[in-house]
Amino acid sequence: MLVLTTICFVSVSPASSLSAQVKIDAADATPEATTSEKENPAPAPAKVDVTPQAHDDEISKRLQRVLAATNWFSDPQVEVQEGVVFLSGQTETADLKKWAGDLARNTQDVVAVANRIEVSERSFWDFQPAWTGVGELWRDFIRALPLFVLALLIVMLSAGAGVLATRTGRALLRERVRATLLRNVVARAFGVIVFLFGVYLILRISGLTQLALTVVGGTGLIGLAVGIAFRDITENFLASIFLSMQQPFETRDLVEVAGVTGYVQQLNVRTTILMTLNGNLVQIPNATVYKSNIRNFTVNANLREDFVVGIGYDDSVDKAQEIARKVLADHPAVINDPEPSVLADSFGTSTVNLRVYFWLNGREHSSLKVRSSVIRLVKIAFQNHGISMPDQSREVVFPQGIPVTLLNGNAEVISKDRKSKRPAQHDVDAASTKAEGGLDSEAAVIGDQARQVKPLNDGENLLKATPFSDPHEDRVLDS
Repeated sequence: MLVLTTICFVSVSPASSLSAQVKIDAADATPEATTSEKENPAPAPAKVDVTPQAHDDEISKRLQRVLAATNWFSDPQVEVQEGVVFLSGQTETADLKKWAGDLARNTQDVVAVANRIEVSERSFWDFQPAWTGVGELWRDFIRALPLFVLALLIVMLSAGAGVLATRTGRALLRERVRATLLRNVVARAFGVIVFLFGVYLILRISGLTQLALTVVGGTGLIGLAVGIAFRDITENFLASIFLSMQQPFETRDLVEVAGVTGYVQQLNVRTTILMTLNGNLVQIPNATVYKSNIRNFTVNANLREDFVVGIGYDDSVDKAQEIARKVLADHPAVINDPEPSVLADSFGTSTVNLRVYFWLNGREHSSLKVRSSVIRLVKIAFQNHGISMPDQSREVVFPQGIPVTLLNGNAEVISKDRKSKRPAQHDVDAASTKAEGGLDSEAAVIGDQARQVKPLNDGENLLKATPFSDPHEDRVLDS
């Protein structure tokens, strides 16, 4: 009866990285095994042929020679009894112990294997594995160095080609696209495409074809995700492109946008900056500007103003109209083409309301100052010609006078002199008073205020930079 102390049946691992060939000839060479081979032994052969009906001593000698030839084991001992192989000795890793057991099990006429090989524990101060890892990293770096140099060269060439493509695209689009922002975006898109092609080549050379396709194919998805995440920023950016293309206004134009009136200072990729008539800088998001109604007071020099004046019911409407029309015709800031007009507008409680329309050159004159001057001169003219302007709630006019009975019994009629005192002649002739401060446009004043504020980055301005000029100098508009 045969008693087995330890019997090990070990399966063969198919994932080993090193292939070892075991030859049958006993005179085989025994090269020194490397540490890497010791840590990653090849799977044992599926079958080791000796001779048919091999004896125990033959099996023992064969396995002894094989284990000694590997140099993976310290003092390997092989004993075979009735087809049972007893292995003893020492090795550095459990994988090598398993490899020896598989080798013995696959040997011809072996019934079982008792693997008594001990795995020796490494010293705490043994740095051999660390040095081995460092050596492998160094070898990997040396092997990858030519590929790294080639990749770096391709990146440099791709970057240079991208810059060249950007400049070429900007030059080709200079005459075809007026919008500076759109021209820059399209030109840079050319450069990015060229650079991405270089990155694709690097990934293909590195064997990362699937990653290269993922990068190229995922660019659109990344752009979509970024557009959704930064919707407001993207919306303002696109609005700036459309505004720079359409150019509804230029720098220094007086506009009204989203309820804000002021002179345009700058249009950048995010906001439109206005300086209001009060001297304040206001930034309006481009998306709001693009969606809002834009009133440009500078594109057309002629502006129409109007106001309402009420005359008494007993006064002649024709006479009042002619007086007001003459004031408008003689005013230096009111233009005759289109000609001014004075129209009966409505009936009030105690007045007939006349609406006075007149035109002025908005580039040369201030609409607020000219309107104030015209209202003042029309009032003076009506007073000089006896045209009443009664208050709707307090003044009642009695054309025939008021009969009054005195205490002594004598009746007397007191007539009211309806003609107002004539104002001073210099008030009649003056088109502008000191309080009105002249009739010139405020553009020059706003321009001076704009130059005193914190300087803006002119490089970000997407509009044509037209400095404030003399308000009496005609502005040249692009066709």
